[in-house]
Amino acid sequence: MKLQKTGRIAVATLAVVTVLGLSACGSGDKKESTKPTKTSTSQTSAAQNNYPPAPTAADLNAELQKALDPNVPDSEKLDQLQGVSADPSLPSRMIEAYKQNQATITVTGVTDLGNGTLTADAQVAVAGGAPQNAVVPFVAEDGKWKVQKEWICNMLSLANQTSPACS
Repeated sequence: MKLQKTGRIAVATLAVVTVLGLSACGSGDKKESTKPTKTSTSQTSAAQNNYPPAPTAADLNAELQKALDPNVPDSEKLDQLQGVSADPSLPSRMIEAYKQNQATITVTGVTDLGNGTLTADAQVAVAGGAPQNAVVPFVAEDGKWKVQKEWICNMLSLANQTSPACS
């Protein structure tokens, strides 16, 4: 019984943070935010290495609702997940798990690590439970920030789920 609950929490957390990842890139039409990222050299580093600018926590929270929209085709969301094109239904399955588990998320910070990776800190709650800290790694790929494939696959594994994208 406890294992089942742990699996549900893992799936819901995966769904929440992956949806967070889907929104991390945004449309690129936003103007520069007045809030800097946590690392003072991130903007310089990003510009020097042609990495996309790091999104702010406010950007991620604002974009989250768009990523949760079931009317947005999965094909548009796959581009936000590293290496998961082998599993085109993965975004819809994760959004469904998010809804079924009554998950909520609030992004609390974004740290650009300056090497083509960043992390997003978030508070995730499942079914009205106490918020838990979550850290989601992103990688810069094709001019966008994408949720790291290894992290997605590890979370699926914790939830006793598989994906063709992880083989």
